This record gives sequence, C-alpha cells and structure tokens, in this order.
Amino acid sequence: MPSTAPMAKLFSPLSIADGNINLSHRVVMAPMTRNRGIPLKESTPEEPNRIWLADDLVAEYYEQRASKGGLIITEGIPPSLEAGAMPDVPGLFHHSQVAGWKGVVDGVHAKGGFIYAQLWHAGRAAIPQMSGLPTVSASATPWEDDEKYPFRTPFTKEKIAYRDFPPKEMSIQDIKRTIADYVAAATLAMEIGFDGIEVNGGNGNLPDQFLHSNINKRTDAYGGTPEKRCKFILDLVLSLASAIGAAQIGVRLEPCGLYNHTRGTERVETWTHLCRELKKAHRLSYVHFIEPRFDRIDSEKEKEGFYASWSLPKVSNEVFRKAMGDTPCISAGGWEDHNCVNAVEEGHYDALAFAKWFASNPDLPIRLKNEYPLEPYDRSRFYGGWDGRPKGYVDYPFWEMSSLNPKFSDAKKRKMSETGSARNHASEDKTVTTEEEAGEPKKRKVNGTAN
Repeated sequence: MPSTAPMAKLFSPLSIADGNINLSHRVVMAPMTRNRGIPLKESTPEEPNRIWLADDLVAEYYEQRASKGGLIITEGIPPSLEAGAMPDVPGLFHHSQVAGWKGVVDGVHAKGGFIYAQLWHAGRAAIPQMSGLPTVSASATPWEDDEKYPFRTPFTKEKIAYRDFPPKEMSIQDIKRTIADYVAAATLAMEIGFDGIEVNGGNGNLPDQFLHSNINKRTDAYGGTPEKRCKFILDLVLSLASAIGAAQIGVRLEPCGLYNHTRGTERVETWTHLCRELKKAHRLSYVHFIEPRFDRIDSEKEKEGFYASWSLPKVSNEVFRKAMGDTPCISAGGWEDHNCVNAVEEGHYDALAFAKWFASNPDLPIRLKNEYPLEPYDRSRFYGGWDGRPKGYVDYPFWEMSSLNPKFSDAKKRKMSETGSARNHASEDKTVTTEEEAGEPKKRKVNGTAN
C-alpha cells in the first residue's frame, strides 16, 4: 500500500457551515455543467421546451461520486427561467424539478456524503432564444467580439452572435426580483434536503458582471466605484442569509477571472472590499476561490496590462484569502494528483475542488489517498448527451474495475468486454435508458465550470 503521509492533511477532517458539518476529507467535487438533464416536454417550433429536470441518471452520476464525509457542489442550477443559458441544465424554479433533485440529494446522503446546490445566473452570457426572455446584466453592455453562442438553438442550425442580442440593464425592480428568485430557489433547496447552497459569484456570470467595471457602467448605488459594484452580491448574500442562514451559504469568487469578457480594473480594491464585507457581515459556510488562468488572454499586450493593473508582486488569490480570515477556503482550478498536496499541507487553502478528474474518476478521493493512477477523461464527452446521455457520464470505472488496476484480472477484463459493461461495480444492476438528443460534439463554452 502506498504511503499516505504526504497527503495527511488533504485527508484530515474539516469543519464547514460554522461547525455544523464535519467533512472527513478535503477533496471536494467542483461544480461541473454536464448538460444531461431531461426536457419537461417535447419541443415544437411553436413551443420549444425551456425547462429541464434531473432524473435517475443524474442521481446516479452524483451518487457514484459521493463519499463518506465528502462534499459535492452541484452543477450550476438556474434559480429562474431567465437565469438559464444553455440546454439540458436542470433548474430549481418549477415544481416539476423538485423530485429529480430530491433523488440526487438522497443518493448522496445514502453514501454518507454532503451536497450543496450551486445557484447560477448567466446574465448576459446567454441569448433570449433559450429562455424566451431578454437577457439581463448590470448594464446594457454588448459583447465585445463576434463570439457565437456555442449551442444550437431549438429547430435551427443558425449560429447566433452574443453581440447581436445585448442585455437589458437591470432596473432596481429587476434586481429585487432576481434576488427573490435566488431566495426562493435556496429555500426550496433546503426543503429538498441539500446541506447548503453556493452562490456562483465568478465565471463571468451575473454577480461577477456587477463586479467588473468593463461590464458594469452604472452610476447608481450598484456601480461607479469598487464599493458600489459589490452591492449586488452583498445584497444577494444578505437576503439569502436572512432566509436560510449564513452557515448554509458558500460563495464562489473569481477575482482573477477573465471568462465571458470580464476585464474589469480595480480588482484588488473591489474584491478586497467584497471579501472584508462578507467576512464582517456573515459566518459563511465557506468561500470558494477559482485560481487565475491567463490562457484566456490572447494578446501579450493585454496580458502585460492585466499584470500591471494589479500593482502587486504576483497575481493570486492570496490577498483575498487573507481578507476572509478564518472562513474555510476551497480552491478550484488546475489541481492534479501531483500538485494538490502542498496547497493544503502548507495552509494555502483548507480544501481543493476537482472537476475534470472527478468526471472520469468517481472514486477520486480513494485514488488520491492511495496514489492510484487516475482514469483519463474524454473532454469531448464533458457537455451534453448528443450520442447517448450515459456515455462519458456514468460509465467511468471505479478502481476495482479499472484496467489501470493490476489486480483487475485479464479474465475480468474479457468478461467486461463480452458483456459490454463498462459500468462501475456499484451500478451494474441499474438500467439506464439511452436517450439520443440533438446536438453535435464540439468544444463548448460553459458558465460555471471550474477547471
């Protein structure tokens, strides 16, 4: 058995939710958009389906990845019809969506795990053809280039440019209504049995759009200065805390983010103020930072300008981490089996969130702890069920059934090949109906994906 000494802290307990939840280890499943929901109704050209549900297959996916004392953060869940940005993403705003998510929660709890519902509003990173409603944002700031919406819209192969449908600037009434949508979804999530909720305040989504000066051009109480640009998310968290309690709330932030054209300035001032105010006002369950990624800047000149704007020795989340004080801190983005140990061992973060490696390794905590090889992932199967929903979703093997496991005999491999079963040992007897869905394999932009 490989030595686990170097990973001791990664597999030590951690308290979140103001001490009300005790995790057995610090390997967190990051939120991942997978586009595997089922439609509420059959689409027609006159009445396209705009509501998707979780079902038994989605529940199986989460149950596979649950572990005793482990934390799962769900894919981004739209709290309203307006909030959704893409097809096949189950929301939590319609009565038909409750049963599916209840099945997800029950499956995770049955294995002794914990699960938070991430609430996600795409804001201007959407098109009105998906929701049937105008897109909204902090300001009516159009998309900066000719980037096309990455999914096909219903009943057409037309590629739609974001800039052709600029968002509507949210009125004060729009802001209040949107916050109320979040509160309703969070309240419903807690009634279903989720252990808490996470606000997606990064990834270029609506709360993040309010934080960025290149998108938020407002001159009222919600824009114009770093402090005012923080008001939307501070108001949102305050309302959520009043409804379900601050200890049930995690907040995901991306101070170094560049996704969805988030190119705001005054980043240190903005996110330092935000983190200090969050810490001062609430005993949050945790804060969840996304690590910097500069591969989203194509221009070297723009990259140099971005570095210079920080006025700090390095671009990192360190200053914001300190501003959150003793709030448990999760980090997502780029963590691998070879680089995850020191980040927790040296106290940089309290826990690490993994996305793509959890997609292909349902038993990731066990593999990391025992230094087992990781199952490679198929990036083309991350988003959508265009050639069968289970494929690349629930058919990755557990270690006991993995071809990477030297104890997995050739005879067993042959048997698996003969039966056509690539399913893990815990779900071999389950029947999953393959449902062909319209779509094409392609690299897609995803709001709410960690790494």
